Amino acid sequence: MEKRHLKGLSLLAAITLVIAGCGGIGKMKKYAETIKYTVEPNPLIVQGDSVAVAINGSFPGKYFYRKAQVELTPTLTYAGGETPYKMVGFQGDKAVGNYTVIPYESGKSFSYNGKVAYTPAMSTSELVVKILGKQGTKKEMPFDPFKLADGVITTPYLLLSDDKVLMAKDAFQRITSHSESATINYLVNNSVVRPSEVSDADVKALAAFIKASLKDPSIQIKGMTIDAWASPEGELSKNENLAGDRAKSAMGWAKGELLRNKIDAAKAEAFFALNPRGEDWEGFKRAMQASTSVPDKELVLRVLEMYPDLSKREEEIRNMAATYKEIAEQILPQLRRSEIRLNYDRVGKTDEQLRSLSQTAPDQLNVEELLFSATLTTDLNEQLRIYREASRIFPADYRGPNNVGYVLFQQNKLAEAEAEFQKANSIQDNPISTNNLGACARQKGDRKKAMELFGKATAAGPEVKYNMGIVNIQNGDYGSASSNMGSTNSFNAALAKALGGDASGAQRLLEASPEKDTAMGHYLMAIIGARQNNGDMVRNNLAMAVQKDASLREKAMKDLEFRAFQGQLGI
Repeated sequence: MEKRHLKGLSLLAAITLVIAGCGGIGKMKKYAETIKYTVEPNPLIVQGDSVAVAINGSFPGKYFYRKAQVELTPTLTYAGGETPYKMVGFQGDKAVGNYTVIPYESGKSFSYNGKVAYTPAMSTSELVVKILGKQGTKKEMPFDPFKLADGVITTPYLLLSDDKVLMAKDAFQRITSHSESATINYLVNNSVVRPSEVSDADVKALAAFIKASLKDPSIQIKGMTIDAWASPEGELSKNENLAGDRAKSAMGWAKGELLRNKIDAAKAEAFFALNPRGEDWEGFKRAMQASTSVPDKELVLRVLEMYPDLSKREEEIRNMAATYKEIAEQILPQLRRSEIRLNYDRVGKTDEQLRSLSQTAPDQLNVEELLFSATLTTDLNEQLRIYREASRIFPADYRGPNNVGYVLFQQNKLAEAEAEFQKANSIQDNPISTNNLGACARQKGDRKKAMELFGKATAAGPEVKYNMGIVNIQNGDYGSASSNMGSTNSFNAALAKALGGDASGAQRLLEASPEKDTAMGHYLMAIIGARQNNGDMVRNNLAMAVQKDASLREKAMKDLEFRAFQGQLGI
């Protein structure tokens, strides 16, 4: 009888324990809606290829069964699957385990942060919290999923792949300035142009150039400059006059040559610029420094420093010329001179000549002419042909292969373009080709390498910063994207502003951009309108976007950017 009574008590205790256990997590399941949650952001938004969520929640007092545990797993659910965030665990104040303890009497608040990689299926999804209740080692009870937020806004994926690859520019100048020079030397205290001087090689070469210019239509003679000096060995006033006379005598010879060859411009007074420069102390110093035959030349140079008074200097120079034969015979004569400089322009080939030669005889063009000729056509295939010729004819110039790569990039031949940019950098490591390799790396999905290359290429121009901004958008760093893109009026710059929270700034950039009237331009403008709570702006721009691209209607109907305007989109 006693044994049977004990068995009955044991059975009753077991039943009581089960009932108590079920009452614990069972009751928690029943009242799970009393758990409070706030979610940031809501809806969720993809940023840097991830969907992050921050949850602040609280368990109310007298809710959490003392011996129970719960495992909360925020989960994105969508058609065809789900993606869980990391699990977080809580337990009652008498439970065994390592989860966060929730006091039974007071309850407790909690914070949660999680991130998952974005997949396209998440574009139409919901964030729910899944809860698994546990009691002891064997009891488990799943709670009903509870919706926390809508998700996911995918506006960052509107990004346009408009990476700025750079052309290596030509240095072609159709009109270039040149000069031909000659020097006439004089006897001491004399300004007569001697026949022997006219027979010197440089003077004869200048005369021959003047004659030949008549038969060369590319040469346009512009004027003549004559600088004249006296050697610093006589009286200062006489030497100044002597320099002037020498300039005039040199002009007389040159004018005769010009008029003899029927260059009528020489009749004009303004054609000649005469510069009598007096005593040539600087020339004397340079000649002394360069001399290897004057004895004690350092002493002579010190004398120049010792006597700032020009009269005293002249006296010392005369004394030294009498002492040192080398000064009298080698230094002073070369200072008594007129330097004649004939200035002229050389006019290059016409556009038509360049076009023709680039097709029929590219080897007859110099590298600048050949590179420039490619800019005279908008046909990418013709540009490609010319740049390939430049690469062939001038293999030591990186611009040929770089520009071949530029055209191939425009033709969406990424692998071929990258090979040409690498070839260009192997010829000469340069920021232009480095930037272009960065654009290739980004389009291949290697953002880290792209940013490394862009960092080395900043000298290539503001386009490099723009390219950095594209990577910043992809990485979810919208502040840096706006900073790098600056005030560029483009779709992507406007997108960065919008994603960074500056809707009005985004509107200004987009309105001034070339993409403003495209389908995607109108679509982004509609998003900007939604973020400014401007219903008319939303409807008008969505209507234009759908008119230009009908597929955007379905996208807009599901886009959470327009959640406040559902049923009022007008499309």
